[in-house]
Amino acid sequence: MMPASEQNRPLHIAMIAPPWLDVPPRGYGGIEEVVAGLVNGLAERGHEVTLIGAGHTTLPARFLCTYPNPPSGRIGDPLPDLLHAARALRMLADLDADIVHDHSLAGPLTARGRGVPTVVTCHAASHGELGACYRELGEDISLVAISNAQRERAPDLNWVATVHNALDVDSFPFREDKEDWVLWLGRFNPCKGPHLAIDAARAAGHHIVLAGKLSEPPEHACFEEYVRPKLGSDATYVGEADAELKRELLAAARCLVFPIQWEEPFGMVMIEAMACGTPVVAFGRGAVPEIVVDGRTGFVVRTAAELPAAIEAAGRLDPAACRERVERHFSLGAMTAAYEEVYRRVLATPGEHVLD
Repeated sequence: MMPASEQNRPLHIAMIAPPWLDVPPRGYGGIEEVVAGLVNGLAERGHEVTLIGAGHTTLPARFLCTYPNPPSGRIGDPLPDLLHAARALRMLADLDADIVHDHSLAGPLTARGRGVPTVVTCHAASHGELGACYRELGEDISLVAISNAQRERAPDLNWVATVHNALDVDSFPFREDKEDWVLWLGRFNPCKGPHLAIDAARAAGHHIVLAGKLSEPPEHACFEEYVRPKLGSDATYVGEADAELKRELLAAARCLVFPIQWEEPFGMVMIEAMACGTPVVAFGRGAVPEIVVDGRTGFVVRTAAELPAAIEAAGRLDPAACRERVERHFSLGAMTAAYEEVYRRVLATPGEHVLD
């Protein structure tokens, strides 16, 4: 057990980001946004952070670069991720870190035999092959879930805590007066339901704006099959939104429509919308019921037939309640404090550090 004198000392955390984007990202990049917020939060709490990632960063951390230019165009190719993990492993050998916090896919494979603990945040579906991989790693890694729903999908994994994702609330503009159109924002994939969002907005009599990531072949295939045939004067695509445009859209929209077709582990766009005072209309799958308060910060529905009425009713919700929900439960301060508790418990009681 860690001596009492050591329990509150500043820590040196080696933070491993995925290799695909800058941290923070210039556009789409939910994991990278979370990593950036966590690095900032830990630095503010007096900890030393060494960030291992690709591209460039403006964060208050020592930065070790695995790729001068992030291989964004190769997302889905396993080799860049493996090379990133190999380079990170070499860099870690020269660090005197107290703990490693890995957000990458292949990186956890290098945890065995490491002299310090490895905390891994599971940012994707916890079942299927990823869950099987984590199951093989066993107690070599201490897993953190980003929602209780994610954790419940694979309860036998070595979970040590659930820590909801968070954001810098002050960086999102609060707007009380909303325009009359609705927003869909994300990456183009049938599981994100962009086609259902268009149908629902049209049935509700509201214009819909779609702002989505459209770079990988599966995203183009989804767009051409499910989205382009439905576009028209009342359904427009404005491209992939960078950080500035994303905030403008989220603040102005009547509501965000989030008709997911899978058990979403979290869904950053929901808390981004609510931070702007914009309610969320979503299917109650995955983490949605943990994030959206039905009837207060949005509406949680079961079927597509319920979406139009929920879109209409969203205009009567209080934007301030949406903002308050994020400030109270999804702030960087709350997330950073929770991760600091994870680090200290893992360091203090190896093998006996399961948290509620």
